[in-house]
Order: sequence, then structure tokens, then C-alpha cells
Amino acid sequence: MGFFKKLFGREKKEKLDNGLKKTKEGFFGKITRAIAGKSKVDDELLDNLEEALISSDVGVDTTVNIIHRLRDRVEKDKFMNTQELSDILAEEICDMIGSKGIGDDDRETDFAVDKSKGTPYVIMVVGVNGVGKTTTIGKLAHQYKQAGYNVVLGAADTYRAAAIEQLCIWGDRVGVPVIKQQMGSDPAAVAFDTLQSAKARGADVVIIDTAGRLHNKKGLMDELSKIKRVMKKEVPEAPQEVLLVLDGSTGQNAIEQARNFIAATDVNCIAVTKLDGTAKGGAVIGICDQFKIPVKYIGIGEQIDDMQIFRPVEFVKSLFEGALTKN
Repeated sequence: MGFFKKLFGREKKEKLDNGLKKTKEGFFGKITRAIAGKSKVDDELLDNLEEALISSDVGVDTTVNIIHRLRDRVEKDKFMNTQELSDILAEEICDMIGSKGIGDDDRETDFAVDKSKGTPYVIMVVGVNGVGKTTTIGKLAHQYKQAGYNVVLGAADTYRAAAIEQLCIWGDRVGVPVIKQQMGSDPAAVAFDTLQSAKARGADVVIIDTAGRLHNKKGLMDELSKIKRVMKKEVPEAPQEVLLVLDGSTGQNAIEQARNFIAATDVNCIAVTKLDGTAKGGAVIGICDQFKIPVKYIGIGEQIDDMQIFRPVEFVKSLFEGALTKN
């Protein structure tokens, strides 16, 4: 596809391609069946494609948006074959989600923070239990450390001893300190202590874990608000990121979780995890389309460096390359 350009290195591209392999196979298996035997794009084909996209966890609202765009293109171009359809489908999806990621630029490093203010860059991580929050924190800590930053972790999920233990394991693995208290301690107090310690250590990046109880519990949302208020007493800009972690393997349930968290707290970026183990990665398209909050990170494997900045163009390119179209 000519509108794509080379945006990042071969190693990152290979990781992305491998991480999206199951989604690509499932996504295009359904789309291929939808257009099989067709020589031109007509209403029946578009209806079949609509069903295929919905069943690929793209989501009803986003699918309707995509089909509407395709119908407009078909009407404008008058005639379109299935090869052209696949090219245009990629273009339209890319156009829809292109402004919903962090970017597709050539930066020296994906993981960069502004150190000029002299205070830590604070990331507060939220999401329900089981979505991969702790693993995401560990991988982010690794990436920031590899980029040359001094990183501190805060174990503010004090409701589960396992959460504190898992974060400490990641801290040891990455080689960064973890500030913790006993199970049952006030999460806001842990966050405050973490920022105090981080400032004393001259830390550049602080990542705060939080409890992951059910997203419809008002108490949890009140608690997150308290953590933010307390952190601002130590670092007025904190948290610069409120990162919502979603499990990509849950498909439409991830979109529902996002809707609830975004309504209840000031989420300003999203990470989608476990894309390597699922054929439901099409949910990323729906998440990008449905919310005005950028997807910043995607998890595409189990290794410590299998966390990437989300680049919409490269994501769509990886899905389409070598499938229905020729690059």
C-alpha cells in the first residue's frame, strides 16, 4: 500500500507483526470469507463485510462508521473491485484511528520524558484485576530505564498481598526500587511516600500501581481521586499520565471497561495488553474510534521488551501487509 511509509526499525516491526499474528489470521479470515467469489463491491458484499468486522470485535458503532465510509467511496468511485476494497479499507481505518495514537514519528527513543521541570514524571496505572497492570508497569519501567531514566515504582494496590509481591518481583527483575507498605495500608499514603522517596532519589519517572477491583465500584473511583489529590501535594503536576490498562483478549468487554473508567476518572491514555495471545486485536480499532483518549502502549508478547508505543499507521500496516493486499 503506497500510502504507508517505513516508520520504525525492522526489529520493532517484526515484533509487532509476530504479536498481531493471531489477530491478523482471524481478522482477515473473516474478511476473506465475506468477499469470497465477489468481483465487485456491492451492497451484499458490504453487508457481509459489516458482519465480519463486528464478529472480529471491532465493535458495532465503529463498524457502522467504517461501512459508511466505504459506501461513500464506492458511490464516489462508481466501480471498485475487491482488491481496491481492501486497500481502501486499510486507508479508511488508518484515517479513523490515525489521530488517536501517540504518533508515527521517528523519535530517537519511544520512551522520553521532560526533565526540565526538575520533578518526576508520574504515571498512575488503573484498570481491573487480571488485565496485565503489574506486567505493564514492569515493562514500562524497563523501557524507561533502558532509555536512561531513573525509575521508582509505588505499590499502592494495598488490598492484595500478591499485588505488592508481584510488583516487587518486577522491581527486582528490572532493577528499580519499589516503595511499599503493609497490606491494608492507605493507598494514598503509599503514593505520597513514593513521590517523597522519588524526589529524594532524584527520580525521573514514577509509576504508581493501584487497586483493580471491579470498575463499577464507586469506592474504587473515590480512592483513585484521593490518590491523585494527595500526590499533587508533593508534585503539583502529578499524575501527568493516568494510564488505563485494558486486556485486548477480552474484545468488547475491554471497550465497556474503558467506558466505565473514563466516565469515572481522568484517564488520559490507554494501554492494550495481551494482543499476542488473541485473535480479538480488532478491539484496538474500536477503542481508538470510540474514545477521545489516545492508545499510547500495546503489549505484544511476554518478553520484558514486548511493549511498544502504539503507532496507528504501523498497526494497520501490520494487519494488512501480505493479507488481502500487496504492499
